[in-house]
Amino acid sequence: MLMPFYIPGRRRLRVVVAGGGYAGLAALSALRTQRPDADLVLIDPRPHHLKITHLHESFRRPLAEFQVPFAALGQRFGFRHVQAALPIDELALLQWNTDRALTVAGRALDFDYLLIATGGSYPKLEKSPETLDLDDFSAETGSGLIDLYRDAIETRSGYLTVVGAGATGIQFLFEIAHYLQRQRSACRLRLVDANPAPLGQFRPELGRYVQARLADLGIDYHPGQFFQGQADGVLKLRASVSGEPLALASDLTLLFLGNHPVQRWEANRFGQIVSGGAVLERLYTAGDCSRYRPPGSNALSAQTALRKGRLAARNLLRHASPVRLLEPYLHRDLGYVVSLGPEDAVGWIGLEPNVVGGAPATVAKDIVEAQYDLLLAGVDTYVP
Repeated sequence: MLMPFYIPGRRRLRVVVAGGGYAGLAALSALRTQRPDADLVLIDPRPHHLKITHLHESFRRPLAEFQVPFAALGQRFGFRHVQAALPIDELALLQWNTDRALTVAGRALDFDYLLIATGGSYPKLEKSPETLDLDDFSAETGSGLIDLYRDAIETRSGYLTVVGAGATGIQFLFEIAHYLQRQRSACRLRLVDANPAPLGQFRPELGRYVQARLADLGIDYHPGQFFQGQADGVLKLRASVSGEPLALASDLTLLFLGNHPVQRWEANRFGQIVSGGAVLERLYTAGDCSRYRPPGSNALSAQTALRKGRLAARNLLRHASPVRLLEPYLHRDLGYVVSLGPEDAVGWIGLEPNVVGGAPATVAKDIVEAQYDLLLAGVDTYVP
């Protein structure tokens, strides 16, 4: 990774990264490449990095394939892992920026720079025994979870319902559909969507492609319905326009209600946290927990998180150098592809009107994911 106008300082750099997701690991990789002598610490409550964009594939691959131990990554990228959660609020940020030190799990950590990349904090709905969400699939293999309920559903010729027709909900739905086909299951599938069409955040062509595939697989589709609850085999909905209630039989409901972070740290164009109008020069942020000043993309996606993490790493290195010429964040997304099972996908590439489906979309998605796998293996093929 080339860094124009960067002159490394002589003093050993101490960097703490909070959050071992896409942004955090991208930053750690960039830091190790540019400053092999840096003292790097990762704070994350999990023992492993979770490739969350692959979770829907756990209906055909072991979940362990998407869990990369921080112990192995620490050896590869030369960081120490502190397995703990770091409570963060505005007062803590101000104090850390002043002290250049923090305490977590009883350990005092001094730093020159702190990168907050803890991911989005999302509101959680109260779940019944008949509901699952992304947290459940982060802990257990998808096929195993569904099998816990499948016999009971098939006995009643009942329904499994997916709520949420954003990218995550759609990817899980199609993987489940193909898994049930392979198992010759009599379980019926339903998709509930608060919007009038699937993948409502994208161009209508993507939604129409998905609806055609839903029809091909015989999946019931209920647009314009808000989730209200699930209990005793009954799914309760409310029409988004009229407000009319609707009750449907459902033996198991999977909730994928979208990304709506309740906490996002404001940052300037260089990735430095801004609090009360003041720039905290020693604190950076990246990933879903960050909102950078335009014009760069603030999409809640792995690619945007990765790009922010790499930029934050480059800029804190520049800030520590004799020449403090920081690089503005100008990244624009060059595509987005949604998987529709093992052999199908839909998305856009290059420009949003350039919609692709089928094999070309699947190949594009595979290439993007392979590039990230190479990064985790220590081979950086990204262009700054």
